[in-house]
Amino acid sequence: MEQVTFALAKGRLAKKAMELLKELGITCKEMEGESRKLLFTSDDGKYRFFLSKASDVPTYVDYGVADIGIVGKDTILEENRSVYEVLDLEFGKCKMAVAGKPEMKELLESGKFIRVATKYPAIAKSYFEKFHRPVEIIKLNGSVELGPIVGLSDVIVDIVESGKTLEENGLVVLADIEPLSARCIVNTASMKVKHDAIRNLLNNIEDLRRRENA
Repeated sequence: MEQVTFALAKGRLAKKAMELLKELGITCKEMEGESRKLLFTSDDGKYRFFLSKASDVPTYVDYGVADIGIVGKDTILEENRSVYEVLDLEFGKCKMAVAGKPEMKELLESGKFIRVATKYPAIAKSYFEKFHRPVEIIKLNGSVELGPIVGLSDVIVDIVESGKTLEENGLVVLADIEPLSARCIVNTASMKVKHDAIRNLLNNIEDLRRRENA
């Protein structure tokens, strides 16, 4: 029997993904409770799962270590790996946006040089390149909201959920870049070699989503 291997982004997305699969009858008792294991097998033996840092999920799928990955659209865009994005799972919804102090709106719309702090340099670069915009992109790993507050940058490019963190720090959304949510990605070779198993699974997920939204 050919197993289908999933790479799941650790945390909320993995939890939601396993809840979704459980609704389809795919269960994995090994993943319940506390465990230091890194690789898990479903109760029926048809699937394997491993948890990884979100940014590594597209890499595992690209190299064929995982057949399927479940990860945020932001990570897919930032990592830009050679994978098929096949399904919007419609959870973990938020957006990528340009944000800053309200007075930066004029600078953003002026076309002049702008300094941008972000955890997502590839997404930021791609966005500003569309407008042929002179830009300096500063990669940060921590709270990017600090960038405009302390004068490191004019604006930030970051994920926005409720907008509460921005509001508490005197920042606002200046432009939307991309709607985000959890997506299902598939290895290009796996889509051919394990086509029936993967396609059936994706169809079942789509049917479940349709029923839930009906």
